[in-house]
Amino acid sequence: SYPPNGFGLHEVAGNVWEWCADRFAADYYARSPVSDPQGPETGDRRVMRGGSYLCHHSYCHRYRVAARSANTPASSSGNCGFRTVTAT
Repeated sequence: SYPPNGFGLHEVAGNVWEWCADRFAADYYARSPVSDPQGPETGDRRVMRGGSYLCHHSYCHRYRVAARSANTPASSSGNCGFRTVTAT
């Protein structure tokens, strides 16, 4: 368990890498819109964010919500999942 982030949200990093709907391109943010980037229109890999329980702050420099990695939708592992959100 970790303290809340600056927005008061708990456990947004460190559980599992979170699948995102966005397709992945390593250079996307260099050419993306500033507001609400949706990812490239084509590509076979999807974005994963956040880091997982396999990361440790002493060696995993990508252990943060903004960390971005990619994998194919057909892949699976115990340290990748998704987050459900409910509006209040």
